[in-house]
Amino acid sequence: MRISKDDVKKIADLARLDLTEAEIEKYQAQLEQILDYVQKLNELDTENTEPTYTVHQADHHLREDKVKPSLPREKVMENAPAHSHGFVRVPKVIQ
Repeated sequence: MRISKDDVKKIADLARLDLTEAEIEKYQAQLEQILDYVQKLNELDTENTEPTYTVHQADHHLREDKVKPSLPREKVMENAPAHSHGFVRVPKVIQ
């Protein structure tokens, strides 16, 4: 399947990547190879193939939740780079 350089540039822009012309050509070829392989997979007859929901058929045994005492607040605040009024301060991430 053909991928244009504009397609690669758009994908790079969405991923906020600044690519050189050489990188654009490299990724263009790699994306074409990936899509060609996917196309081959689409040609397979999977009519009688049962879907795989997990790669491991074994049961996953999880430990039982147990209530344990937590660290004292003062001890936690010793490791916090910034804290205020008993809470850890973090940089604002939402504008």
